[in-house]
Amino acid sequence: MARSLKPPTPLDLAPGERSLFLAGSIEMGRAEQWQETVEHALEDLEVAVLNPRRDDWDSSWTQSIDDPMFRAQVEWELAGLEQATVIAFYFSPGTKSPITLLELGLHAQSTRTIVCCPEGYWRRMGAGSSTSTGGPAGGSSRARSGRARSSMMRPPHRRA
Repeated sequence: MARSLKPPTPLDLAPGERSLFLAGSIEMGRAEQWQETVEHALEDLEVAVLNPRRDDWDSSWTQSIDDPMFRAQVEWELAGLEQATVIAFYFSPGTKSPITLLELGLHAQSTRTIVCCPEGYWRRMGAGSSTSTGGPAGGSSRARSGRARSSMMRPPHRRA
């Protein structure tokens, strides 16, 4: 059964354990709760879902490396991106998602990426046009969950 890890829970992945990092729009809580849809779609699989959307986010934290809580959040996310078997990027319509764009830039050439960028995202072509997965993919929450599910069911491959 799938298990969900959110910060500040340690990323205690077992050797060879399949994992999916949910990179995408959060926008300080303004974006849709798309992560829940993906987690639900994967609940019957043996996978660790790395979800950076904290249950206890405090908007008073200063977005600075000097704020220990904010720094811990960023370090958790960077470690999760590096450790994940697959990284699913979702660009929610009506958001800008600059951090997600940065994360996509860091991992765009990886074979571990899935990009879902529906109509309505302000940089739709820019968000997916340089990825190894073939560009932006639109679709419903069911479609993006299906792509993540398919990736988690494939045999493991070497990380790029």
